[in-house]
Amino acid sequence: MRIISAQNPKIKEVLKLRKAGKRREEGLIIIEGKKEAEMALAAGLKPEAFFFCPEYGTAPVFPSGIIPLETTPEIFKKISLRENPDGWLMLARPGYLKLGKVRLSGNPLVIILETVEKPGNLGAILRTADAAGADAVVVTDPKTDIYNPNVIRASRGTVFAVQTAVGTADEVISWLRKNKINILAAAPETDMFYTEPDYRGPTAIVIGAEHEGLSETWLKAADKKIKIPMKGKIDSLNASVSAAVIVYEVVRQRDKK
Repeated sequence: MRIISAQNPKIKEVLKLRKAGKRREEGLIIIEGKKEAEMALAAGLKPEAFFFCPEYGTAPVFPSGIIPLETTPEIFKKISLRENPDGWLMLARPGYLKLGKVRLSGNPLVIILETVEKPGNLGAILRTADAAGADAVVVTDPKTDIYNPNVIRASRGTVFAVQTAVGTADEVISWLRKNKINILAAAPETDMFYTEPDYRGPTAIVIGAEHEGLSETWLKAADKKIKIPMKGKIDSLNASVSAAVIVYEVVRQRDKK
């Protein structure tokens, strides 16, 4: 059966879930896009509903028991959050990872984000974490849901592949100390450039919000404060760019023969 009416209860449900409060109330998230949905499925998420439009892309193949809901292009365009949809959209219940359940390697690299509020930044940092092989991304006191549809999109689905946990600053600092992970905080109030420290041991890179920077809590907890040299008229980079620059210095040092 093909859904052809915007009055269909399933379509109405998706439209309601565009509001963050409704997603929290229902415990559901919206995952749009073939790549993003495949990443979510590979991570073990099971669709509560799966919509596809054959005019936009290839229909997914599921195990028995999961029946995709086919829509017309007009209906899919109505539920899509994208200008150019690819015909895949699923609803699922996410698994929120507790800090104590994060699995660390023998020489961990963790990215800490304080009060991140822009979904695009969080998504981009998750892509960097995945590309660099970081153990986890930990968000302290977030101002955006880590499963916001725009985070999922900006991360290209890596929010489902990278261990992502949430905690207060005090909880995360205690967890880092317990696991003997060095804390390096990105901050302009230092003489140490990001290329100077030795990152070859257990490392946490802490990035603050763009307009506020890091709180005193993190600055005091830091084993070292580091900065990226700024040659122009501005005094800071986008948070996701800063994270990528520093994290790839960690990768460079660790890969150096």
